[in-house]
Amino acid sequence: MNIRDLNVFFAVVETKHLTKASKLLYMTPQGISKVIKNLENECDCELFIRTSSGMELSECGKCFFEYAQKAKSDYHNMRNEMLRIKQKEHGVVDLLSAFGILRLVTPECLLDFKRRYPEIDFYHRECPDKQVERWFLSGEGNVAFSLAPCDEKLYDVSELASFPVKLLVNKKHPLSKKSSVLIQDLEGEPLYIESREFKIHDMIVDKCREAGFEPNIMFETSGFSLCHKMVRENKGISVTVDFVSDDMGHEDMALIPFSDGIYEWKICMLTRKNEVIGNGVDIFQRHVKEWLDKIQIGSITR
Repeated sequence: MNIRDLNVFFAVVETKHLTKASKLLYMTPQGISKVIKNLENECDCELFIRTSSGMELSECGKCFFEYAQKAKSDYHNMRNEMLRIKQKEHGVVDLLSAFGILRLVTPECLLDFKRRYPEIDFYHRECPDKQVERWFLSGEGNVAFSLAPCDEKLYDVSELASFPVKLLVNKKHPLSKKSSVLIQDLEGEPLYIESREFKIHDMIVDKCREAGFEPNIMFETSGFSLCHKMVRENKGISVTVDFVSDDMGHEDMALIPFSDGIYEWKICMLTRKNEVIGNGVDIFQRHVKEWLDKIQIGSITR
């Protein structure tokens, strides 16, 4: 077994279902089942009891769970200690980024950083907002790009930029004639939106429920390009921010601001509280902020 196998085990414990765990980890249910079966074969016992309400830990499973928690904690403590050693020897930046943020920061920012600081080891991974924060909380990475709100009890948070979330509609849609919209205008409309792993999903769903209705979500996706395609074909509506829509192209679509509250896509850079970030991360943070300042004043074109 390895640490990834343990993460699969913990996901099944949390969700009590293979399908729900597969969505959480972006694996197939068959892949999840295979990992659990391999763990059970290795331990020579059943870890779960299959019931009508889901998968419950067996007595052996409860014992395994206790030791697995300690093993995971020890693993991350070891990783963090080794990272601190590497940071003392030479800089390391291990960036976790929520999807979409590198559209704003730009890949050129990262390439310029690597060119200017070749002595600093640089790694980066992209995934949905909530996955970034789960990984970061578990000890993965040493700096992260995510979206507000972020838990300031856990992280030192630097706000990088903020953009209004707007309604995206085809210009043939009646809502495109409005200069602004209310969340109530979404009621009954076929909505294409990013999945529950993205904070923008929670924002819109929560706003709809506060207004007294459930949004008519046609499809949840891990990439905005599908939402954009559906709106372009006038099959529904979506929500986005200006710079993402600009990158996708929207000649036959309209972006309409909301006028009934704050709808904000706020980008933050995170480090963990009470953790020595090291010289590499400190240099990287300053580099990113300076790069965005140059974009803001127009000396760099995004």
